[in-house]
Amino acid sequence: AVVSTQSTGVTSELKWEKIRSHVHHIHWPDGKYIVLLAKGGLANHSCTSVPSFVISVTATTHALGLIELFIAPPSRYKQDVYLMPKKLDEYVASLHLTVFNAHITELTREQAGFIGKSRTGPFKTQHYRY
Repeated sequence: AVVSTQSTGVTSELKWEKIRSHVHHIHWPDGKYIVLLAKGGLANHSCTSVPSFVISVTATTHALGLIELFIAPPSRYKQDVYLMPKKLDEYVASLHLTVFNAHITELTREQAGFIGKSRTGPFKTQHYRY
C-alpha cells in the first residue's frame, strides 16, 4: 500500500510504501527510492525479531558485567572467559520481575535448609549453565 506522507509533515511529493514492519520504501516523483529502516530510529532494536524484554535482560547483564570489571581490583580477573556470577544473574532477573507483576521473597530458614542454599541466594546449582 502506498501511503501519502502529507500527514507526517514531509513533502507531499514523496510516497511511503510499507514493505514490512519497520521497513519502508520512500519514493520520489522521478522514480528513485530509498529503503528506510525503523523510520530512522535504532535499527538494531527496531528491526529485530528479538523481543524487547530479552534485549533489556541482555543489556542489563552486559552493563552490570562491565561495571563489575571496571570496579574490580586488577588482580581479580585475568584475560580469560568467565561465567556471570550466579548472584549477579539472579539480580538481573529480579530487576525484570515487575514485567510479570511478580516479586521475590526471602526463603524461610526451613526452605533454605531443605534446598541447601542461603536464604538470599544464589539459588542455582553449581552445575547450572545458561
